[in-house]
Amino acid sequence: MKLLLLQVLFFVKNEKAKKNVYLLTRFLFFLTFIISLYSVLFHLIMLYEGRDFSWITGFYWTLTVMSTLGFGDITFSTDLGLLFTLLVLISGVILLLIMLPFTFIQFFWAPWLEAQNETRIPRILPKETKEHVIIPTFDALTRNLVEKLRKHLYDYCFVTADQQLAHEIQDSGYNVIFGEIDDPQTYDNINADQAALVVTTADDLMNTNISFTVREVSSKVPIACSADQEHSLDILNYPGNIHVFLFMKMLGINMAEKTMPVAGTHIIGRFEELRVGEIPVRDTALVGKTLAESRLRNDLGITVIGILEKGKILTPDPQAKLSVTNILIIAGSATELENAGKYLVTPPSQPLPRPTVLILGGGRVGEAAAGYLEAKNVPYIIIEKRQNVGTNHDHHIHGDAADINTLQEAGIDKASSVIITTHNDAMNIYLAFYCRQLRPDIQIISRAGEERTVSKLFRAGADLVDSFASMGATAIMNILHPTDTSFFSDALNVFLVPTPEAFIGKTLTELRMREKTSCSLLAVKNEGSFMTNPDPTTIFDDSYELILAGSIEAEEQFRREYLKK
Repeated sequence: MKLLLLQVLFFVKNEKAKKNVYLLTRFLFFLTFIISLYSVLFHLIMLYEGRDFSWITGFYWTLTVMSTLGFGDITFSTDLGLLFTLLVLISGVILLLIMLPFTFIQFFWAPWLEAQNETRIPRILPKETKEHVIIPTFDALTRNLVEKLRKHLYDYCFVTADQQLAHEIQDSGYNVIFGEIDDPQTYDNINADQAALVVTTADDLMNTNISFTVREVSSKVPIACSADQEHSLDILNYPGNIHVFLFMKMLGINMAEKTMPVAGTHIIGRFEELRVGEIPVRDTALVGKTLAESRLRNDLGITVIGILEKGKILTPDPQAKLSVTNILIIAGSATELENAGKYLVTPPSQPLPRPTVLILGGGRVGEAAAGYLEAKNVPYIIIEKRQNVGTNHDHHIHGDAADINTLQEAGIDKASSVIITTHNDAMNIYLAFYCRQLRPDIQIISRAGEERTVSKLFRAGADLVDSFASMGATAIMNILHPTDTSFFSDALNVFLVPTPEAFIGKTLTELRMREKTSCSLLAVKNEGSFMTNPDPTTIFDDSYELILAGSIEAEEQFRREYLKK
C-alpha cells in the first residue's frame, strides 16, 4: 500500500508524468467523442433505412465494428450505410488497434513502470543515520570495502544517478541511494555531515567534483579518494580533511618490494611505534624448520603473528614446518624488523643477472614497479605491447608478453622474478601459467583486479598475488580507525585494548591467551613508554594498554573472553 501511494505521489509531483497523463486523458476524451458521434450517426442512418434501435445497440454496433469483431448481426442495407461502416472500421483500426495501445504504453504504462523503479530505490536516509560510509562509486575496490564494512558493523550506502545501475546494486544485496553524485542536495539527503567517511574511486575529474560537492554540505566529514596522476594531488587535497591514494603506484611498489632481488623485510603496516612486515621463507634458511626451532622471538625479539600461504593467512603453529611457499608476517619495532631482514635473508651467491626482473605490462603499475627497482639498482625489463608507452629503450621491449620470442628476447631464461601488471585478470592468469611452464623455478608476482581471481592466479602458478581491490579497501578501512585498530586483511588486524581485569597481576604464560583466543600480544603501552614483544613473564598492571593482533573472529573472541562488560 505504501509503495502504491509513493507511485501515485510520483505521478502527482513529476511534471513529465503529469504531462503524459494529461495527453492520455485528452486522447481518451477524443476517442469517447468519436464513439458517441458514430453511435448517433448509426441511429440517423438506420432511421433513413426505416429501422429503429436502442442507444445501447448503437454503442454496441460502433464498438464491434471499430474493434473489427463485426458479429454481423446488425448490418446496413444501403450504400450510404455501407460507406459509413467502412469509415467506422478504418478509423477503429487506427484509433483502437494502433493509437490506443501506443498511447497507453507511452503515456501511462511506461511512466508507471518508471515510477515503480524510481520509488523502489530510496532517495533519502533517515535523519537518525550517522557514522555511516557514503560511496558514490561502484567498482571492485568499493565492493571489497563494503564486505569489510559489513564485518565491522558499519552502515554504508552506494550513491548513483543511473537507475539501471541502482537496481543492479540493490539486486546484488547492497544498500543504494538514488541521486546525482554532483548535487549537494543528494549528500544533504543522506546526512553527509554526520557520516564517518565519504569514499570515491572515480577518475580525477569526478573525484574533484564529488569532493567539492561534499564540502558544500559538510566541512568536517573525512573524504577518501583515489588519484590516477600525481599532478592531481594538489587539486584533490585542496578541499581539506581528505585522504588521497595513488593506488596504482602503491600496487606497483608493493609488488616490486616482494621480488627476490629486493632482500629484506617488507613493511606492510604501522601501529604507532610497532611495525608489521612480511618476509618470504624462500629467501631465508628457515625452509624445513618449525617456528619453535627458528627461535625468532628469543634471538630477534620479533613475533610471528601469521603465515601467508597462497593468499590465506594461517594462525602460526609452533610445530608446523615452514615451506618455501610460506611468507611470515612478523611484528616488532622498526629496528627489530630491519635486523630480522638482515639476519634471516640469505644474500645471493652470484651477481644479479641482467635482467633480474621482468615486468609484463608498462602501464601505471608497471612503471611504479620499475621506478622502485631502479631506485634499488635492480636490473629490469618492461614488456609492453603498446608502441606509445615506454620511452626508456634500455629497459623497454615492445611486444606481446604471450609470445615466447618476446619473452626470450627480454631474458626470461635468466630472470629471477616476473611481475605481471596488466589490468585484465584473464590475461594475468594466462601469463602466470605460461611463465610457470617456461620457468618452473621463477618467482611470479601477479596483480589481481577482482578478489575472486586470486585463487585462480595461485592455481595458474603465481607465487604471490596482490589484489588491487583488497589493498585499496584495507587502506581506506584504516582511516576509520586511526588510533585503536589497524587493518591488514580480513584475517589480520592489530587493535588496542585496555588491560582486562583478568590480566592484572598475572603473566602471559599463566593466561594462555593465544590458546584461548588465537590473538598475539605485540606490544604494551605504559604511561608513554612502548615495549614491543614483551617477555612472557611480564606481570600485567591496570595502567597498561595492550596491542594485539588476530583475525576479526579472534578479536571478537578476545573481547567476549576478557572484556565482557
